[in-house]
Amino acid sequence: MAVVPVTAGLSAAVDLTVGEADTAIALRSGTVPVLATPRVVGLVEEASVKALDGALGPEETTVGMQVQLDHLAPTAVGHDVVAEATVEKVHGRRVAITVSVRDERGLVAVGRVTRVIVNVERFLEKCS
Repeated sequence: MAVVPVTAGLSAAVDLTVGEADTAIALRSGTVPVLATPRVVGLVEEASVKALDGALGPEETTVGMQVQLDHLAPTAVGHDVVAEATVEKVHGRRVAITVSVRDERGLVAVGRVTRVIVNVERFLEKCS
């Protein structure tokens, strides 16, 4: 049973000091030593999952369905970023989450993540 219901307003943040392993070069998504877009996507997904922590029953989880993201500014190695996620609305099993990433200079990325609430066992049965 869920501890709190999945409702608009649930939020969470995760932070990261950008390291060499987080760069476009390391993730093979580009040729510059800055925070890679795939790593930004990972951060907003992590924040989204964290925002829903404690709101699902033990047999439930969420899975990613859609990521819409504008990566607006570069962040160099050694700088800190914070990814924030806030549940915008819940429609049935779909959870729409507003996300952003900021560093000390301002907005790095902004977008929306949609996750779907699933029963873990039934979901994994679809994989076999």
